[in-house]
Amino acid sequence: MTGLIDANETLKHPGKLFIGGEWVEPSTRARFDVVNPATEDVFLTVAEADAADMSRAVDAARAAFDRGPWPRMSHAERAPYLQAIGAAIRERSAELGRIWTSEMGILAAVSTHASAGSGDVFDYYAGLADNYEWVAQRRPSSGQGVGLLVREPVGVVAAIIPWNSPLGLLANKVAPALIAGCTVVIKASPEAPGAVYAFAEIAEACGLPAGVVNVVTADREVSELLVRNPGIDKVTFTGSTAAGRRIASLCGERIARCTLELGGKSAGVILDDYDLATAAQSIAQSARLMTGQVCASLTRIVVSRHRHDEFTEALGAAMSAIRVGDPFDPETQMGPLAMSRQRDKVEGLIAKGCEEGAVLVTGGRRPSHLDRGFFIEPTVFGNVDNDSTIAREEIFGPVVSVIAADDEAHAVDIANDTIYGLNASVFTDDIDRAWAVSRQLRSGTVGHNGFRTDFGIAFGGFKQSGMGREGGLDGLQPYLEAKTVLMDSLPSNVSGAW
Repeated sequence: MTGLIDANETLKHPGKLFIGGEWVEPSTRARFDVVNPATEDVFLTVAEADAADMSRAVDAARAAFDRGPWPRMSHAERAPYLQAIGAAIRERSAELGRIWTSEMGILAAVSTHASAGSGDVFDYYAGLADNYEWVAQRRPSSGQGVGLLVREPVGVVAAIIPWNSPLGLLANKVAPALIAGCTVVIKASPEAPGAVYAFAEIAEACGLPAGVVNVVTADREVSELLVRNPGIDKVTFTGSTAAGRRIASLCGERIARCTLELGGKSAGVILDDYDLATAAQSIAQSARLMTGQVCASLTRIVVSRHRHDEFTEALGAAMSAIRVGDPFDPETQMGPLAMSRQRDKVEGLIAKGCEEGAVLVTGGRRPSHLDRGFFIEPTVFGNVDNDSTIAREEIFGPVVSVIAADDEAHAVDIANDTIYGLNASVFTDDIDRAWAVSRQLRSGTVGHNGFRTDFGIAFGGFKQSGMGREGGLDGLQPYLEAKTVLMDSLPSNVSGAW
């Protein structure tokens, strides 16, 4: 295995927690072992936070918000901190990329570049310090005096980070929270805490005031205590829809704010004018991204019934040609699944698909040439019923289902017949038809002729794919509260953080 690093030596304090601006000893000696999915060897061991540690982290963030300097700075004063964080992420991008590959199996050819891009997110939100209307003048309905609409920080944020893309998702939660003036408790996934620990080191080195950023790693039970804690004003979560439902219910009990980026069962609708071989290559290439462990992945492909067999044959050939192996090898095109339980889940759903009558076109097994690691072959099912388990449940692996439709209207109905609505694509050479169909699809993002998402504009889902958006200006709004101030006349200075 090439490209391995010793994360226990690369990271300065894996056995501690970052709370109140300091690396502190956890309350117990409990630890999480992080397993490299390509080798099945322990890659990193980090401290496990318990209830007392979680409470300490929330208290530190609460004190930093209620009494510290951070929310009382102007946005222009906060912006240089974000710029410094962005620069530090880019400087450490090679190391961060190797950590990401070693934790969840993403190709090293992708991870370094993508890690560097997370730094750009901090630059973007820093730029809003001067370009966003934090205080806006409005005419009161009475016609008397002055109305001011002020955008203030929502407060203390719990940012719960998943294991599939920890740094990128952290950036799109933490950067807008920081420029808004919030303080943050970041809860890392036990399966992939390395990049979050590195981020804590970066925050410390950049001189953020104590308690503005706090980092802990915890299991589900202790993480629930974070969501329940009355010191948390807002929760931002990326993960499964099942976990999102639980978080939303807990936040609802005390009217805490929350944004949820959840699961997907995204449809690609191939219209009759589009070349099937081209579509097959495009879908196969996107299906291998992060071994299919992408919530927005196109996993249901809807094609006209008379073209179904031709397309499944083309997609099966394209998927079976994908080279599976060592994610650090530049010749590899798809790495392993992130953990053994994820492979077990994927294998179980593949078996369910066969039991329920879908046709296994290719894949479905562990590659015969790989005797270690959590690998699975790229898999294609044909003749899939949209009511079947593999068409309804998020598999989170490189498994694509092909579904036949009677006509274009039926294809749109099939695409929308799901509890999810995160992503979709329309394959056609007719731009006007693409636009018309995109407006009918109940999805937070719709791409044209391929898998597309854009956090720079906005990312999030309809229906049970989530609440709220991440990225762009829409990704800033959940970290702000709107306050109306009615005054007799305009104050001399309305440009401050408050």
